[in-house]
Amino acid sequence: MVDVGLLVLRVVLGVIFAAHGAQKLFGSFNGPGLKGTAGFHEQLGIRPPFAMAVLAGLAEFVGGSWSR
Repeated sequence: MVDVGLLVLRVVLGVIFAAHGAQKLFGSFNGPGLKGTAGFHEQLGIRPPFAMAVLAGLAEFVGGSWSR
């Protein structure tokens, strides 16, 4: 039963991470997209903002997809 619980938890968290990455990369689910995410990174002083937005979005999207 523990294995089933861990599987469900892993799938749910994977979907959440993938969806959050899709918001950052593609603007899915009313997300900011790359332009908005890069603007937010620029406000935080993260340099270079666009490249870091791409990396953050990819890490969440791909990481969430691989966890399933």
